[in-house]
Amino acid sequence: MSRPVLVFDSGVGGLSVVTALRQQVPGLPLAYVCDNAALPYGTKPDSWLLRRIVDVCVAAVAASDARVLVVACNTASTLALEALRERLAIPVVGTVPAIKPAAQLSRTGVIALLATTATVTRPYTDRLIEEFAGHCTVARVAADPLVAQAERWLAGEPLDARVLAECLAPLAAIARLDTVVLGCTHFPLLRESLAAVAPGPVHWIDSGDAIARRVVQVVGEVPLPTVSSGAFLSWATAPDNPGLARAFSGFGFQPPGKISEKCVVNS
Repeated sequence: MSRPVLVFDSGVGGLSVVTALRQQVPGLPLAYVCDNAALPYGTKPDSWLLRRIVDVCVAAVAASDARVLVVACNTASTLALEALRERLAIPVVGTVPAIKPAAQLSRTGVIALLATTATVTRPYTDRLIEEFAGHCTVARVAADPLVAQAERWLAGEPLDARVLAECLAPLAAIARLDTVVLGCTHFPLLRESLAAVAPGPVHWIDSGDAIARRVVQVVGEVPLPTVSSGAFLSWATAPDNPGLARAFSGFGFQPPGKISEKCVVNS
């Protein structure tokens, strides 16, 4: 197998990006690493997270012999892209909320950014809105509990419809809303369930397709596979977490191995 594209996230959210990558480049070899021992990232200090993200990614790039690293996490991207590009000799592709395409898609000019608290409050998000959606009304809705719901869902546990409804309830008060940005890579994994409890019909948009297009630009054409190459490799900082192997296997990855001990969270 040729060198893979390595997808990194704090948890299973990056699997939504894996789906987009496979749709655009079916023959692309992939690997996956998650820092689930530190989940959720939004509650951790930035300086601590920066060091940790770099440590985990550098170790996983070495283990996978990756040719590209995809940071499929908004928090990690805003914090660590520059540091990762300084440390690694391979291209690093980041993630940003899909504000620009949402502003282009919206017909009413009213958009909601559904994301974690860390994303909706970051100055980086302010700059994205100012640059690409200055002509729109952008409502920011923090929906941190959806991260845990996505993790539960892929682990085979039932979703809590009450939690989903509570997270989307603020959308009902936004007049003329027609587009919702799923600003966390965990959220597209719940797209159908979110649409079922949303207060009205809206366009749902995320950054998966844009990330996949950027990866295609970086790696060039990849031939379609002629035979199955089996499950791809994965790693986690807490690989024994119940349900993780089930989640990964559903996306064609082997049960996760353990990434280096220095990456285990310190209490």
